[in-house]
Amino acid sequence: MPLIKDGSFVTDPWIRLADEDALPEIGPIIVSLTRWVAARDALLARGWPLGICLASGESVEAITGDLDRFEVVALEFPTFMDGRSYSAARLLRERHGFSGELRAVGNVLRDQFLFLHRCGFDAFEVREGETVSGWLQAVAALTVWYQPTGDARVTVPQLRQLAPIAAE
Repeated sequence: MPLIKDGSFVTDPWIRLADEDALPEIGPIIVSLTRWVAARDALLARGWPLGICLASGESVEAITGDLDRFEVVALEFPTFMDGRSYSAARLLRERHGFSGELRAVGNVLRDQFLFLHRCGFDAFEVREGETVSGWLQAVAALTVWYQPTGDARVTVPQLRQLAPIAAE
């Protein structure tokens, strides 16, 4: 699938392995939580960059002790109605301080780009035919926020507190 990162299409150097796939000798890989738990030492011994993919029902707490070992954390969206990965993204960024690539994978829709971005995602596996201009339009669609997130955008309550200062 095409990958949008930092507002443009990029070549994806990562190989996403299924649990039954042979472990390649070289190259960056993304593995499931199941594979990470089963083959942690072998994966670390490779010496190549490592990523992990969490299904929407898997807890981020399962990897927080090893977050510094992952350059990519991919969070799955099995359907557009399953929002558990939004919460996982916020936990990874805001509570656990993950600063690597946070990738949305699966059923990632244009309508969700803005909210995914606000929750901390910076890479998006998108459907064939999706455009960067569509992504940029979606991310810029709204400019006023009521809910605070880790993206440091000013919220309406913060703006209201600043308004009396600006009027003086």
